[in-house]
Parts: sequence; structure tokens; C-alpha cells
Amino acid sequence: MYFGDPARFPYGTKSADTIIRFAVEDAGFLLSRGVKLVVVACHSASSSALPELARRLPVPVLGVVEPGARAAVRRTKSNRIAVIGTTATIGSGAYEQAIRRLKRDVEIIAKPTPLFVPLAEEGWLDNEVTEAVARRYLAGLSDEGVDTLLLGCTHFPLLARVMGRVLGPTVGLVDSSEETAVSAADLLAGQGLLNPGGPVRHRFYLSDLAPNFQTVGERFLGEPMGEVVRASVGEAPERKQ
Repeated sequence: MYFGDPARFPYGTKSADTIIRFAVEDAGFLLSRGVKLVVVACHSASSSALPELARRLPVPVLGVVEPGARAAVRRTKSNRIAVIGTTATIGSGAYEQAIRRLKRDVEIIAKPTPLFVPLAEEGWLDNEVTEAVARRYLAGLSDEGVDTLLLGCTHFPLLARVMGRVLGPTVGLVDSSEETAVSAADLLAGQGLLNPGGPVRHRFYLSDLAPNFQTVGERFLGEPMGEVVRASVGEAPERKQ
């Protein structure tokens, strides 16, 4: 079950207090539909709201910051990691804190790269404009000995090809999504909540039926999404797309 909040998007430019309020309301919507685990898949919400969500919610809560940090620490050999994300994610310092809890002697370069989000939303995944922005944001990282770039935003893996070309083969890209999925499975198994089998159904709810949501979502999934339902936070679903 997925709940997206395009009516109040983007979170990455909002204050921490606002992000926390929105995230708590979003989680409440999911709880009202009987979920057994909440994955905070937005890096800005994970960076700002995870402690408050963990305190309030009666189900396990998993963010993307810790899994991403683990993957980056495993990947680096030079002990120099760069982290890119929205202004809110980078401003929170959450990734630096998570990485240093795992490995104290790592050098971290954290850079806000907010223009990557609208480029991904627009579908400009690999053209001259995207490459120019990537060169502006990522210039010099490989020269500084960085060998690992942690993609601290859900949108950024869509731009991985152009980032990899700009950075060259010496810098590996780390996407926290796979590590987060493994962590979710381990958490559910450890608490006896893992579904042993049966058909899987996907349900997509949005606070606003953004025109490009299905297009962007199918780029991520690599398959048709099916039904998408508009739903206001705290209310029953209203209409289908």
C-alpha cells in the first residue's frame, strides 16, 4: 500500500516542523487501512520525521537513511563518501550522523542538489540539460577522492545513468531502496509478521491525482501500475484514476 502526497509536494523545501506534521498525517492514513509496517520512503521525511513517527505509531517504522548509510559504508574503500539530496535532507545532517555511527573515520561531503527532483519528475533523465546540472552539482567529487555517492532522494536513481557518466567509473552510486527492502523483510520476519505466501496486491493512493504520477511510477517499477486512487488525508478514498 502506497500513499503519495503530491498535493503538498515537494517536502524537501519545507521546514522540519512542517515535514513532521505532514508525515504524521500520512502515516495516520496508512494506519487507518490496517498496515503492519510503515516504510518512510521519502528521504526528507526520514531525515526529519522518523523519530516522531517511531514514537507515535503502534507498528514498526523503517526509514531509508540507516539502510542507505549501511550500503555506502560497505561500498567505500577510500573512506570518502558524498551524499546528495534535497535541501531538507542535507540540512538535517541525518546521513552524516548515520554514516559516522557506523564508521567514525569516514570523510563525508554532503551537497544539496534540489534541481534533480524536477528533472526526474519531468522525465528529463538523460539529456544535455540534465548533464549540465549534474556537472555543476557533482564537479570535483572524483578529484577529491570520493569513491561512493549516496543518492539521498527517492527520485535520484532515475538519473543514475547521467550521474555515472559525469563522475566516471571510479565513483560507485548507492541507492538505499534495495537495502531498505531487505531491512523491511528482515524486520517483518523477526517479528513474525512476514507473509508466508499468497498473491500480492498493490494499492496506490494519492492526495492529488498528479498528471505525471503514473508515468513516473511506471519508470520506477518497470511495469504498469494499475489503479491509482485519490484520497484526502484522514478521509475515505474519493475517486479513481
